[in-house]
Amino acid sequence: MPLLFCGLLALLTCLSAAPAAPAIPRPRAVPRPSTEAEARVDAYLTSLRAAAPDGPRALRRFFLALPKGGDLHNHLFGAVRTEYLIALAAEDGLCVDTATLTAVVPPCGPGTRPAADARTAPGFRAAILRAWSMYGFPPDRSGHDHFFATFDKFGLVAARHPGRVLAEVADSVAAQHQAYLETMVNPASDLAERLADEIGWDPDLAALHARLVEGGRLDAVVAEARAATDDADAEFRAAARCGTDRPRPGCRLTVRFVYQAFRGESPARVFTELALGMRLAARDPRFLAVNLVQPEDGPVALADYTLQMRMVRFLHTVYPKAHVTLHAGELRPGLVPPEDLRFHIRQAVDIAGTERVGHGVDLRHEDEWQRTARTMAARQIAVEVPFTSNAQILGVRGAAHPFDTYRAYGVPVVLATDDPGVSRTDISHEYQYAAETYGLSYPELKDLARASVQYAFLPGPSLWRGNPTRDGYRPVAACAGRLPGSGRPPGAECRALLGASVKAAVQWRQEVASASFERTFGRAFEKTLGRAAPRP
Repeated sequence: MPLLFCGLLALLTCLSAAPAAPAIPRPRAVPRPSTEAEARVDAYLTSLRAAAPDGPRALRRFFLALPKGGDLHNHLFGAVRTEYLIALAAEDGLCVDTATLTAVVPPCGPGTRPAADARTAPGFRAAILRAWSMYGFPPDRSGHDHFFATFDKFGLVAARHPGRVLAEVADSVAAQHQAYLETMVNPASDLAERLADEIGWDPDLAALHARLVEGGRLDAVVAEARAATDDADAEFRAAARCGTDRPRPGCRLTVRFVYQAFRGESPARVFTELALGMRLAARDPRFLAVNLVQPEDGPVALADYTLQMRMVRFLHTVYPKAHVTLHAGELRPGLVPPEDLRFHIRQAVDIAGTERVGHGVDLRHEDEWQRTARTMAARQIAVEVPFTSNAQILGVRGAAHPFDTYRAYGVPVVLATDDPGVSRTDISHEYQYAAETYGLSYPELKDLARASVQYAFLPGPSLWRGNPTRDGYRPVAACAGRLPGSGRPPGAECRALLGASVKAAVQWRQEVASASFERTFGRAFEKTLGRAAPRP
C-alpha cells in the first residue's frame, strides 16, 4: 500500500488582494529586561540594519544563524524543494502531462513527456518549477488558486518516497538552526476514506464512532497507518544515513507528526480521518495531534465548518491524550461572504477546543474578536504565523496582518513556514520579515524562538514556569540560575528533568544554541565597536 503523505489539494477561485485592516489602537507590551549578552547582540542587529552596502547580506547571515527552535506548522509534501521533486520524478521514470504539468505514471504516451527531460531542457524544467511552486509567480497577483493547485501536480512524486522527502526536509530544517519539526502527514487516508464510505454518515457522533471501531475496523486502518509510517521511517533513516558514521544533519532533528484530515470531504470521511488521527496519537508516540487541511474557503469547508468543530470536540473527549491544532481564519474580506468571516477562529477555540490556531488571519473581522483573543491568551492557545504563505495566498501582509494584535493581547505567537517548498522560502526569512516589518528586537526574536518549542505538543514538563508569554521565560526551580551561558552547569534535579522530558530536552538545546549564538555575535559587535573607535 502506498503511503499517502498528502499536502493540500487544489481548489477554488482567485480573488483580489485583501484590503488593509483598520488600525486598532492598543498599548504595546513593555519590553522585558535584557541580559548583557542579549543587549550586545541587539546592538549588533541594530548596527546591521544601518550598515551599507553589506547590510542585506549580513542581515541574512544573522537570521540564518539565529537559533529558531521548531517549526510547528509544516506540511511535509509542501515543505520539500521543488528541484528535489523534479529529480525524484526523473529517477522514478515518471511522466509529465504537457497540458497540466501534472506528474503521471509511465509509460509516457501522447500528451506526456518524460520527467527526465527536465535534466536537459531548461524551458521544460522552468515550466515544471512554475507549475509545482510559486516560482516566478507575479507578486502583485493573488496566488490563492495557483498555490493550492500545485499539490495535485506533484503529489504522486512525493507520495512514492515519503521517507526520502522527510530526509530532505529534515536537512533543510536543521540547516536553518532549528531543533524540532512537527509536520503534517496522513498515512492510510485512502483506507480511512474507504471505511467511511462503507460505514456511511450518522449525525449521532457517538453511534458513528461505535460503528467505526466495531469489529476492529478502525484498528485495522490504524495498524496500516503505523506500518506505513514504519516503512517511511526506515526509508528516512536509510536516506539520511542515521546510525552510520556519516549521518546527514536531519538525523539530529527531533521530528513528530500531526495527522491531517481533509475538510473538503464528506462528513463521514472527515470524521473517520479525524478518528484515525486521534487514535494514532493515543497509540503511537510519533503522532501527537490532528489538524484539518485544504482551503478553508472551499464550499464544503464553509458549509460544514461548525459540524467539523463539533466532530473535533466529540473525538477529543474519546481521545483526550490527542492534541488539536486547527487551520482557522485563513480567510480575508472578498474571499468569502461576510458572514463566513465572523466565527471561524472563535468556533475553533470555543467549540473544538483547539490548542493552537493555524494562520488566524481574519481575527479582527470576527464577531467578539477581542474576547476570542483574550481567551486564547488565558488558555495559552498559540497562533501559528507563516507570513510568506499569508501574503501569497491571501495578499495579507504588514499592518493588515494581525501579528501585532495577537501579541498586544498576550496571545502566544510562533513563526512557521507552512509549505516552504511551494512558497520557495525558509524560516530565516520569516524571522527576518517579522523583525523588519514589526521592529522586533533580538530579545523578542529569541522569545519567539522559545515559544516555538514551548507550544509544541512534545511530551513532558516544560523548562519554563507558568505562562511564559505573560510572565517571561523563567526556568523552573530545578534549573534556576543554571541555564546555558550562566556559567553554572545543571544540577542533579535539572539533569533529571532533561532526561525525563522530551520537551525540556529540546528547550535546553535551544538555550545552548542561543548562548553560543550570543557569544559569536556579541564578539562581532565588539569588533564593530573596535573598527568604529577613533584613532588616538
